[in-house]
Amino acid sequence: MDGSPTNFATRIASKFRRFTCKFACPECAISQVYECGSSPHFVLRRVVSTNADWTNSVIAIWRYQIRANWIVAKGAGLRDFLISLDRTANKSLQAQLREVLVSAILAGHLKPGDKLPSTRYLSQQLGISRNTSVLVYQALTEDGYLRTSERSGYFVNETVLEMGMNSAAVVPQESDDDPEHIKPVVWQDRLVKKPSQQRNIRKPRDWKSVPYPFIYGQPDETLFPITDWRDCVYKAMGKKWLDEWSQDTQDNDDAMLVDQIRTRILPRRGILAGEDQILVTLGAQQALYMIASLMVEQGTKVAVEDPGYPDARNIFSLRTNHVRGLPVDEQGLPVNDLLNDVDILYTTPSHQLPTTVTMPHERRKALLERARQQDFVIVEDDYELETNYVGKPIPALKSLDREGRVIYVGSFSKTLFPGLRLGFLVASAEVVEQMRALRRLMVRHPPTNNQRSTAFFLSLGYYDVFVRRLHRAYRERWNAMSYGLAEHFPDAKVARGMGGSSYWVELPDAGVDTETLAQKAFQKGIFIEPGGVYFLNSENKRCFRLGFSSIAEEKIAPGLERLSALTVDGK
Repeated sequence: MDGSPTNFATRIASKFRRFTCKFACPECAISQVYECGSSPHFVLRRVVSTNADWTNSVIAIWRYQIRANWIVAKGAGLRDFLISLDRTANKSLQAQLREVLVSAILAGHLKPGDKLPSTRYLSQQLGISRNTSVLVYQALTEDGYLRTSERSGYFVNETVLEMGMNSAAVVPQESDDDPEHIKPVVWQDRLVKKPSQQRNIRKPRDWKSVPYPFIYGQPDETLFPITDWRDCVYKAMGKKWLDEWSQDTQDNDDAMLVDQIRTRILPRRGILAGEDQILVTLGAQQALYMIASLMVEQGTKVAVEDPGYPDARNIFSLRTNHVRGLPVDEQGLPVNDLLNDVDILYTTPSHQLPTTVTMPHERRKALLERARQQDFVIVEDDYELETNYVGKPIPALKSLDREGRVIYVGSFSKTLFPGLRLGFLVASAEVVEQMRALRRLMVRHPPTNNQRSTAFFLSLGYYDVFVRRLHRAYRERWNAMSYGLAEHFPDAKVARGMGGSSYWVELPDAGVDTETLAQKAFQKGIFIEPGGVYFLNSENKRCFRLGFSSIAEEKIAPGLERLSALTVDGK
């Protein structure tokens, strides 16, 4: 079959009659116009470059409706923006076009500096008079939305945002409807839960611009083995493994990753589990949310550590009003009568969040015995399972569980990188069965390509090498933080556990507000996390958290010195 542009157009022409759409052959410069023989609603336009092979040409379909004109405007500014003009509406075409363009500008679809189609082109494609396009462009220019450039056309004005025009602005609309009959939905009355009103940890997106980022939970890119990870991703993307990750596995996990978790990760924490007792999750967050969804209802009594993990507290609070805070001491959560009359206990025994102190072995045994006596379930969050610098790691609480009373939650966020969003939970098979069914209703399963890449990272030994590298770097920073805090905050109470990637500091002066301190520090290039959000109530203003996973060791001492000076000045 002849593959020339002319014959290509001829074959297309067999299905189209002469109408409004041109095929311009780059070789013979012959233009032909065709109309769809089966429906007047579709017009086909072939857009080619005079220097490009015709087989690489772009086919754009323009759809015309009988009662409304639709155009997909493709250009430097409008890109693939759909414009709709309804000729049967009571609103004029000019008003409709203005409304669409203003909405596109305010919503950010048209960005400052973007070029708009010429008035001639726009009017031709929309089937309106050129005067209509000209009048709309001129009006938008006078109002500051557009600017003109001689012989270049119309552009979105770069000063739109400076003028206070943004996506939150109200787009003026003309309507013949009686305003009294228009009743916008009052969403605040329909939302039965409002998570945005909960107190949460807030971190700036531009934290990397800060010279001294004592931020928690962010990776140090200089330590991550990007070459090894790329090798695993490349291997997972190979044709050999295509069937393993490209299909919808419904509610199943990647078998290779589950096996690696079962044989390489869990034994380090003293946990022996079968495949049917492990579920891969989208980080620890999803595990906690599913636990709350299946086990917590209004009236369920949930106990959390105080101070403790805000997200866990907030997740449980969405399900019940009976969330109780239990004070912690230098060994984590005490085992006492406050644990009476509890249905579910959430705890972080390995590195108490946020103090990082470690619950000793004997207290763990006592906690399990109290759980047996009072018949409550324990959710163990082992969020930093690979960061112990003093002595041997204490086995997880789950490893001591003989009754299936502990649900163990783990995550790769702190060891690999938080953007991966992969974690896992370990529980009795009947619990995992229900969790798996619930996860299917939420997301079906975590991305299988990420699961397989992580499985390769574990199986090929890259994970072990990386953890050892992290361990060396974090231990040096952990010691540097300890020395720096002793020197520059000698009167502060500093919690010191067996590891982790942060320090919890309580200032002696009750007059210091760490919320204000954090704001001052950020202005001076230092980021710290005020501690009030970690408490069930926000009355404690003297504590703050210092992470060291993302700050170079040599910056720790000078950063703490500058921070100390701010606390003195703030008195």
